[in-house]
Amino acid sequence: MLRALCISIFLICMPAVAKQKDDGSQIQADNFYPRVKIETSMGDITVELDRSRAPIAVNNFLRYVDKRSYEDTIFHRIVANFVVQGGGYDVDFNEKPSFPDIINESGNGLKNEMYTIAMARQKDPHSSNRQFFFNMNDNVSLDPGRDWGYTVFGYVVEGTDALDAISLVETDYDTTWGWADVPVEPVIIKRVTVLPPV
Repeated sequence: MLRALCISIFLICMPAVAKQKDDGSQIQADNFYPRVKIETSMGDITVELDRSRAPIAVNNFLRYVDKRSYEDTIFHRIVANFVVQGGGYDVDFNEKPSFPDIINESGNGLKNEMYTIAMARQKDPHSSNRQFFFNMNDNVSLDPGRDWGYTVFGYVVEGTDALDAISLVETDYDTTWGWADVPVEPVIIKRVTVLPPV
């Protein structure tokens, strides 16, 4: 009886151990502007993410980075003066596994301007999961208006020359997949890493 009482008191007094989150919010949790380096087959791109305006998109992106899930994926859709899109397929066009879709944050005040990074999605405005794109122009048509827009969650701070070169690669219609704007030679995302806080 006494032993059971002591165990009960111990359990009541023992501080609860909170389970650490694994949704990306734990990565540099106090940093509103984490930076990542995207190493590609055509050069490196450094992106500053904006967690203050797009916390859901940033945490989601960081979760994929933390799981090394963007390694050896490709930019599968490239349209000069428009977008460079990737992060969803490997070099053999096998679709990579995704976490659940996230809520659209396109009304956060960030615009789809040149050299920003944004979440790709399907027609459903809340269907973003792992694919992202770089805006290669001021794409006003992708901003919210009467309809939902595309969530911008950061911008390029280094490596615009590499991104410019990627945006100009030769593309063609891929008859196997029925997709337009597919690079003739794969542009590979070799690695994405979170950089130390600035």
